Amino acid sequence: MNKKIVIIGAVAAGPKAACRLKRLQPDWEITMVDQDSLISYGGCGIPYYVSGDVSDESELRATSFHVIRDTAFFNHAKGINVLTRTRALAIDRKEKKVRVVNLDTGVEQELPYDQLMLATGAKPFDLPIPGTHLDGVFSIADLHKAIEIRKRISQGKVSRAVVIGGGAIGIEMAEAMTDLWGIETTLLELAPQLLPRIVDWPFAAMLKQHLLEKGVAIYTGESATTLLDNGEGKVCGVQTGQRTLEADLVIMAVGVRPRSELAKAAGLDVAPWGGIKVNQRLQTSDPSIYAAGDCIAVTSLITGRETYAPLGSLANREGRIVGDNMAGRPSLFKGVCGSFIMKAFERCIAATGISYDTALAEGFNADYALTSPPDRAHFFPDQAVVILQLVFDRATRRVLGLQAFGMMNDSISARVDAAAGLIAQGGTIEDFGLLEMAYAPPFSSAIDSINAAAYVAENLCDHRLRRVDLGRYLKWMEDMATEPDWAVLDLRHPLESAPYVEKYGVDRWIALQYEQIRARHAELPAGKTFIIICNAGTRSYEVQVFLDHLGKSASMVLCGGLNVISRLGVDWLAK
Repeated sequence: MNKKIVIIGAVAAGPKAACRLKRLQPDWEITMVDQDSLISYGGCGIPYYVSGDVSDESELRATSFHVIRDTAFFNHAKGINVLTRTRALAIDRKEKKVRVVNLDTGVEQELPYDQLMLATGAKPFDLPIPGTHLDGVFSIADLHKAIEIRKRISQGKVSRAVVIGGGAIGIEMAEAMTDLWGIETTLLELAPQLLPRIVDWPFAAMLKQHLLEKGVAIYTGESATTLLDNGEGKVCGVQTGQRTLEADLVIMAVGVRPRSELAKAAGLDVAPWGGIKVNQRLQTSDPSIYAAGDCIAVTSLITGRETYAPLGSLANREGRIVGDNMAGRPSLFKGVCGSFIMKAFERCIAATGISYDTALAEGFNADYALTSPPDRAHFFPDQAVVILQLVFDRATRRVLGLQAFGMMNDSISARVDAAAGLIAQGGTIEDFGLLEMAYAPPFSSAIDSINAAAYVAENLCDHRLRRVDLGRYLKWMEDMATEPDWAVLDLRHPLESAPYVEKYGVDRWIALQYEQIRARHAELPAGKTFIIICNAGTRSYEVQVFLDHLGKSASMVLCGGLNVISRLGVDWLAK
C-alpha cells in the first residue's frame, strides 16, 4: 500500500531516513521539510571550511561523486520531494497532519502523513549576557554563519578573535582561525579544563599545552560577562571577571540544545533537558512518529542512563534505522558509547565510553590505567608516543572507557574505534588484553598499545602494581613538604636524571639506572617511600616487583612516566 511519509529536518538523519526508505519502498511518497535553504550538508566539516582545509562550502553539500545535494538532486535522483524555506508549525496527531508555512511567501499548507519523522536537530545555546546581538558575534548554528565568518576573515576584517567555549567545536574554530589565517585567537572556557565531561584533566591539560605552543591564548575557569560595543553596533571585545579581551570577531560555542519544541507542543514525551524520548526502534511516545539525530535522548551503553550525543555519524545511523522501521523492517538502536575524536594542529585527542571522573560520579568502583607506549613499533622511523588511559571497574573488571592523546595520525582512531566495539559489548580487561589487532611495524607494536593498557589495568586490579595518582604526585613536586617521606627513584640514564638530582638533592631524587638496580639495590636509603619513575612506566613496574620481592614494598609507580609529565607543560627544572 502506498504511504505518505513526512520528514521534518533535512540535514543528516532526515535525508538518510528518506533515502533508505525510498530504496525499501520505492512507491511511497516521501516529503522532507526544512526551514533552511541549504540542506544535507556536513555540519561537522564547518571548522575545516572556515580554516580553508575545505576550499568551498559546496564541498560540504556534495556527494562523493561531486553532485550538490539540493532540492533538485533529491527530487530527480532520489525521488524525494523537498520543501526548503518551509517551517513546520504544528503537528495534528489525531488527523495525522503537519501544518507548515513557506517563509518566503507566508503561505501555509497541511501535509498529511501515515508516518512522521522528526529530525529537527539542535540549536546553539546563546549566552545570557549583554552584547550577543552585536555585529561580529556568531554562533555556529548553520552553514550560512560559517560562510559569513569565512568571508570576513578572507577579506581581512578580522585580526583578533575570541572563541567562547572549550568544547570540540570551540577548539576546532580556534585552530581554524590561528593555523591558516594567523588571527590572534583567545579561547575561553568556564570549566576548569578544556573538553569538560569528555576527557579527564590530564588529557585536557596535554591538549591545552599543545594549543598554547601553537599560539592560542587559553583561559579556563573564566567566563564572559559582557560583549563590548564599539559604539557603532559592532563587537570590539569580551569582558570577563578577570580581564578585557579585544576582538573584532566573537564565536559562541558553548554547546547545543535539542530542538524539541514541536514535539513537546504535540504532546510527545520529552526529557526535562529537551531530548525527545524514543524507544530502541526510535519511535516516540506516538508509534506513528519517529525521531532521530540531535533532537533525541539516547541511552548510554555504559551507565544505562539517558544521555545526549549530537553527532553527525550517529544521526546518519539513526536515520537508517528509522527508514527500516517505517518500511516494516525491524531494526534497533541500542544506544551509544559516546565516541569522540578531534584534531588540534599536529595532535589528536579521542575518547570512547566514560571518563574516570564520570565513572566515579556514576557510582562505579572505578580505577584507571595510564600508559605511554609508542604508537607503532619502537624501531620504526617516525614512531611517536601515544598516551592512553583505560578506565575500568575494579569489582566487575568491565572496561568503562578509553582516552588517547598523540600525534595526528591513524594510531589513535584505530585504538579508540576498537575499544568502542568492545565496550559496547561489555568487554572486560581480559577482553582488551586478548583483543586481536592487525600488526605490522609501520602501524603498531607486536604488543599493541591497547593490549598493553589492559595489562597495566590487570596488574592494578590484581594488586600487583601500586601507582601514585598523577595529581597527587604533581602536588608533591610543587611542595615536597606535603609528603616528607617520599623520594623519587629515577631509573633513567644519568644524563637525564643528573639535573634533577642537582636541583632536588640526593635525599629527594635518587638516581639509580634501571640496569643497575639488581646489583646496587642495597644503596637505597631506608625509611623512604619511593616514587619510581622512568619514561613510560614499564621499567618502573618491573623494579617495583623486584623491590617487593626483597621485602621493600614502600613504593609507588608513576604510570605513564615522564612521557605524560612532559606533555603537561611541567618544567620542574625551571622552577
